[in-house]
Amino acid sequence: MSLVLILLAVIAFIVIATAKFKLHPFLTLILASFLAAFAYGLPSADIAKTITSGFGGILGYIGLVIVLGTIIGTILEKSGAAITMADVVIKVLGKRFPTLTMSIIGYIVSIPVFCDSGFVILNSLKQSMANRMKVSSVSMSVALATGLYATHTFVPPTPGPIAAAGNLGLESNLGLVIFVGIFVAAFAALAGTLWANRFANTQPDGEGAEELLNQQDEFDNLKKAYGTLPSPTRAFAPIFVPILLICLGSIANFPSAPVGDGVMFDILAFLGQPVNALMIGLFLSLSLLKSNDKVKEFSDRISQGLVVAAPILLITGAGGAFGAILKATDIGTFLGESLSALGIGIFMPFVVAAALKSAQGSSTVALVATSALVAPMLGDIGLASDMGRVLTVMAIGAGAMTVSHANDSFFWVVTQFSRMSVKQAYKAQTMATLIQGITAMALVYLLSLVML
Repeated sequence: MSLVLILLAVIAFIVIATAKFKLHPFLTLILASFLAAFAYGLPSADIAKTITSGFGGILGYIGLVIVLGTIIGTILEKSGAAITMADVVIKVLGKRFPTLTMSIIGYIVSIPVFCDSGFVILNSLKQSMANRMKVSSVSMSVALATGLYATHTFVPPTPGPIAAAGNLGLESNLGLVIFVGIFVAAFAALAGTLWANRFANTQPDGEGAEELLNQQDEFDNLKKAYGTLPSPTRAFAPIFVPILLICLGSIANFPSAPVGDGVMFDILAFLGQPVNALMIGLFLSLSLLKSNDKVKEFSDRISQGLVVAAPILLITGAGGAFGAILKATDIGTFLGESLSALGIGIFMPFVVAAALKSAQGSSTVALVATSALVAPMLGDIGLASDMGRVLTVMAIGAGAMTVSHANDSFFWVVTQFSRMSVKQAYKAQTMATLIQGITAMALVYLLSLVML
């Protein structure tokens, strides 16, 4: 029991330090690693070595994937590719299902672009569609936000799911994570859309709501500011080609050897490695550069991407250090045996991630910290297989979206840009993320019954 009390105390420290005292998650996780190490009585000579090896081990492979994915996302964001993606979806679906169209736009854009940035970029498009189609701005905002949120928490190369997959030993099997993540995220997005439709006749009641009626001009000006928008092929290729290659690489590595073991296998296995696939995506994104001095523009985009990636890398590394400390103790075996007896299995990662998310606000921190926490006990709760680890990532992702409220930056982005009051945003956006998380977890549980 003392093992569990120590763990609960360390988790409480993480929550209080990040939520109440606003300490950076990187430093919080490093301090938590030291606290856990001393509390569990690890040899003092091994503590620093365990922490540094855990930090470097997770970044040795996943670090490059996070950096490359973030740089590609930055180029897509700055080039107007997100607007092109949105236009394509609108042309395909037409105007018959406005909230579903908005959700699908968010679902696609948030695979390469962070959900916060995606909402800012697409906000004027969302409002323009709401005005033209005579649809409530609140319902369109929730549909966009939940579509963005779905792939943000489930589908690599978004950094949170990548980091969780790395902590759980899936760094060479991201294709399977993408396969399952796309499926689970679709159900989460659909749940968000259905909830958004409840607000079809509700108008925003926050400060400046009347200004939303004038945002058709704002969207037109935004498109003009990007200059000539990239073609659909150029816009989609940098992210969907790497995803396709990663998935093909995973298929090639199936035990049944569907492509044999000759030259085709060697090619797909090489191109399907996430680092190689994303390097190809980075080269494809070069066609999106617009200035006359493309070398300088490319360097600027890399710098901007690195600024975004740096805190994620540090948090991911710190999560790896925390996980390494826990792996060096007996807590994994003890909790695994106890939880197996209780029979909650796949629900445990969801509950932990939901508690961390709701307490401190960051989905990425919840994904990283929870995956590091549960990694040592997967074997004891029957989730050590590849599919078991993938479903654990999905369960953590479901928890990491439950719930978005006032301590989450995304909540405030949605609230302020949609001109909703805080009370209205809690009813619309926060409840939507709760429904998304529960729906996704229910699906993960059903998948675990079939696949494990």
